[in-house]
Amino acid sequence: MFTAFLIKYAEIGIKGRNRYLFEDALIHQIKHALKKCDGRFMISKTQGRIYVDAQTEFDFDEVVEHLKRVFGISGICPVVYVEDEGFEKLCDTVVDYIADVYPDRNKTFKVNARRARKNYPKDSMTINMDMGEMILKTYPEMKVDVHNPDILLNIEVREKIYIYSEIIPGPGGMPVGTGGKAMLLLSGGIDSPVAGYMIAKRGVKIDAVYFHAPPYTSDRAKQKVVDLARIVSRYTGPIYLHVVNFTDIQLYIHEKCPHEELTIIMRRYMMRIAEHIAKENDCLGLITGESIGQVASQTMSSLIATNEVCELPVYRPLIGFDKQEIVEVAEKIDTFETSILPYEDCCTIFVAKHPVTKPNVNIIRRHEQNLEEKIQELVKTALETAELIIAE
Repeated sequence: MFTAFLIKYAEIGIKGRNRYLFEDALIHQIKHALKKCDGRFMISKTQGRIYVDAQTEFDFDEVVEHLKRVFGISGICPVVYVEDEGFEKLCDTVVDYIADVYPDRNKTFKVNARRARKNYPKDSMTINMDMGEMILKTYPEMKVDVHNPDILLNIEVREKIYIYSEIIPGPGGMPVGTGGKAMLLLSGGIDSPVAGYMIAKRGVKIDAVYFHAPPYTSDRAKQKVVDLARIVSRYTGPIYLHVVNFTDIQLYIHEKCPHEELTIIMRRYMMRIAEHIAKENDCLGLITGESIGQVASQTMSSLIATNEVCELPVYRPLIGFDKQEIVEVAEKIDTFETSILPYEDCCTIFVAKHPVTKPNVNIIRRHEQNLEEKIQELVKTALETAELIIAE
């Protein structure tokens, strides 16, 4: 029976004179999400409301699933709307609506009318009372509860009259694209896809870089990361994934540097390369999935050592999360099952048996001098041979 949806937003509503920019960005993201659904839709904005009207037949569940992935939406309300043909006609529509949506009518209800069009002959309070009276007369098994009703029946009187009672939760956050762009260091693990999701929820457009180490890591490991990027792109829009061949750099570091410092020095070169790609693509920061103390390269001392090589800010949304909290988000966004596939990435292949947990930055710098002979050439080659994959 539903042919339209009222889209509610929360945080956008507190914006000032530039609120329209956020609304327009949200409409753009809604249009992009609905491109993958069967049917044609018209998205309109009026008086602080965004409506999605179906122009053809559509799959209700499919449309709701896609809208639930659009950051900026706080609620999705399936709507029935009618032309203003008098209050009696409106009453008939509401009675039919209740019959269709609530087969079991042994429930409490409250009518919540909002008269945005002031020339309507009844004010909001009168609509509430008269409509409530009609519902009780038609369905005597129902009862009014103005404090905690089972059904909150919303009636909005605008150019047309909109009727809805269900609010399907959306993901919240801000529309992607309103917060700039950042580069995600994406691995095949659980953490980094979650980190990308969480930063994108704040309106940030995501690009990504993945460090591949053939033949030590297989094509299946690379495909796993591409699949993760595609899953995250359901929320963020298309992700430009830069695949960097890191094998020669890792082998050279392994040859020239103390093995207990391998992970830190490799991470430092990953950050340098990721930052170079980020700057070339107008990104305003880097994103990692690091959490304090989770592994040796994520102690406070280790994070200082990796941060030192970066000019751009490094965003770590998971920094205070424990593993279970990260897993719960991964399960919610459907990345967990892909992340736990047993295909190793380059970080796990080259990990030292006894990695340093409190690296001294001065010592790290001194050991990196052993690499100066040809490391810049290897980095240049890695950048020039990077593969670009558009994940969507």
